[in-house]
Amino acid sequence: MKLPNFSDLVIFENDDYLVVNKPPFLATLDERVGGAPNMLRLARQHYDDIQAAHRIDRETSGALAFAKNPEAYRHLAMQFENREVKKQYHAVVWGTPQLNHQLVDRSIESTTRGKARLAYKGKAAETYFTTLETFTRHALIQCEPITGRMHQIRLHLMYLQAPIVGDKDYGGEDFFLSSLKKKFNMKAGEEEQPFIKRFALHALRLQFTGLQGEEISVEAPYPKDFRVLVEALRQNQ
Repeated sequence: MKLPNFSDLVIFENDDYLVVNKPPFLATLDERVGGAPNMLRLARQHYDDIQAAHRIDRETSGALAFAKNPEAYRHLAMQFENREVKKQYHAVVWGTPQLNHQLVDRSIESTTRGKARLAYKGKAAETYFTTLETFTRHALIQCEPITGRMHQIRLHLMYLQAPIVGDKDYGGEDFFLSSLKKKFNMKAGEEEQPFIKRFALHALRLQFTGLQGEEISVEAPYPKDFRVLVEALRQNQ
């Protein structure tokens, strides 16, 4: 993939913090196999001492915060630890659940090979879910994680029997436009590709307190693939 210009990703910046709209397919930090580009590496080409204050999955797009100095990092890290950071994600899921600020309180434990599972003896995990729009066979869901466990939103949506579109690890199938359009024709010899080539999860909003006590609230616009998916579902109900 072509690497983005880091400066083009910045959606908020002050003396202490920087928030980017992370594109999909870029990890936050080094993955198990080192050497691949990641968001922290891109950031450090511009800021020597910058640190990622949290992480979001490689395929997830959206608001990702960095701290420019150690004091700012400690300040935000404590807010994450104390569950004071407000996070809001949007997901396109299979099914049309009617959720109104529904709490899922199901513990999670990590397993081998970078996956996780719901487990009675795992770490506490809580997420609130609200249905924003329903379509013929899908829905747009607002997700507000209180904790920050590995793959938490994805597992909790699977628990609700509303897995995320494209999330094959946790029960979600790919979405094909031909499933909506009756007159969808492929060229001879071509195979239809999934409409979105990742799981459909976007970190929309991030809200925390700055070093001076000011409230910092940042919204990350949908990237093209997520926006076009939602538009296609709206147009073909």
